[in-house]
Amino acid sequence: MSIPSVFFPEQKLLKLGLKLSSNIHYQLSPEELAEQSINRGQGQYNDTGALCINTGKFTGRSPKDKFIVLDDITKDTVHWNDFNQAIDEKYFHILYKKMMDYLGKKDELWVRDSYACADSNYRLNIRVVNENPWSNLFAYNLFLRPNEEELDSFEPDWHIIQAPNFSANPETDGVRNCNFSIVSFTHKMILIGGSGYTGEMKKGIFTVLNYLLPQQKNVLSMHCSANVGKDADVAVFFGLSGTGKTTLSADPARKLIGDDEHGWNHGSVFNFEGGCYAKCIDLTAEKEPEIFNAIRPGALVENVQFFNGTNKIDFSSKAITENTRVSYPLHFISNALEPAVGGLPKNIFFLTCDATGVLPPIAKLTQGQAMYQFISGYTAKVAGTEAGVTEPKSTFSACFGAPFLPLHPAKYAEMLGKKMNENKVNVWLVNTGWTGGSYGVGNRIKLSYTRALISAALNGELNDVEYENMPVFNLAIPTACTAVPSEILNPRNTWTDKAAYDVKAKSLAEQFITNFKKYASGSGEEILAAAPQV
Repeated sequence: MSIPSVFFPEQKLLKLGLKLSSNIHYQLSPEELAEQSINRGQGQYNDTGALCINTGKFTGRSPKDKFIVLDDITKDTVHWNDFNQAIDEKYFHILYKKMMDYLGKKDELWVRDSYACADSNYRLNIRVVNENPWSNLFAYNLFLRPNEEELDSFEPDWHIIQAPNFSANPETDGVRNCNFSIVSFTHKMILIGGSGYTGEMKKGIFTVLNYLLPQQKNVLSMHCSANVGKDADVAVFFGLSGTGKTTLSADPARKLIGDDEHGWNHGSVFNFEGGCYAKCIDLTAEKEPEIFNAIRPGALVENVQFFNGTNKIDFSSKAITENTRVSYPLHFISNALEPAVGGLPKNIFFLTCDATGVLPPIAKLTQGQAMYQFISGYTAKVAGTEAGVTEPKSTFSACFGAPFLPLHPAKYAEMLGKKMNENKVNVWLVNTGWTGGSYGVGNRIKLSYTRALISAALNGELNDVEYENMPVFNLAIPTACTAVPSEILNPRNTWTDKAAYDVKAKSLAEQFITNFKKYASGSGEEILAAAPQV
């Protein structure tokens, strides 16, 4: 859908303080945005017709340059930490004015009205202002898309102002570097400057929803993917970027609800977004057919390389970054559920990319273990997802999403525990990382094995097999599963040097225990008893 700028109520931009010397491109179609990007030398088509662009210096999020305005709304409610960094409100005003002056001098701007939350009870209207067309295409793909009737009366609840070529001055603007992402709950605005990485926009709105929904709507916001089977059985996959949320939820046998951000209310799980943002590194049609086939006209591919002399993408190339990405609307997935609202979960999977090679490919968790693992949020940051990460690095990210959670982790954990208990949900820990040794020695667990294990959990096969106890972590691991070699189910069996495994397992256990100390005072006996034993 393309709406000429003449139909856009420009007075609404004037209220932002934006000078309208610019040509406003409003609500353009994906085809128009892609063509404009090509015409401006900002990208090229690949052999399937997808637009391929380079996001510039930043090819991943920059969490140390993300801020929340410290004001009367946030001062006593936000959990201030390394991820939720405070910035004085005066710097918001300084940067806001500078950005408005900067954008007001542009020859053209792109504006899009969209919204978040597939459940209309929680809808958040968003107006996005971009300085280039491909950023606006990302907004089309990732946020939900109003119809023409809804646009007639559209009023934004929040604004995103994104200007990749605008640079802040750290000496005067209260930020660390020239790039920044600032969320103001008072002004209901997200300012993004100095970075073309499109993921900053989606994670900005995710941060907003993670603040609003649990406090105001009693909805658990989750960093997870979700799908639903033919028997209406919903599965939820928690995990940080690179652990397999998008890949494992895109299952041809199940309807996709969404790949990254969801809410869980009293009766359903619903998607926050209108699209997917999938990693492309080593993508193949055989391993990930749904994602592979979504790379077509309308998709936006970031930071990939082509085979020499062609416009065919070399998905194995890490020349620019390992965090190559593609965004596309949800309907590009053949079995997407629309509207993206499912029922209540029957299975929850905690996905961890264990770079130590200690944890099993799958384990069934008790209620106490589930809460312990959720609060711990152990995984590895995968190369490229954040600036400066070049190889897997073990980390603990509370609730599998600490960088995006403005409230104290205990708030989300309390809500999840209550919902798991009320709905008798099966909870599984799934290692999508290494086996046979740590990173550099062992190998990444085969995707086919992980898929088989998850399918077995979903269809009930793992309810009827024997389990053995894994020492130290006291995890229940199955002794057999169809299509999976039994010898890999117990990770110690995959290590040539068993003594080295024991040392590494003890080391990882100690990391868990040390990390959990900051949550111990607020945890019950059942959760504390789920800690590893060394």
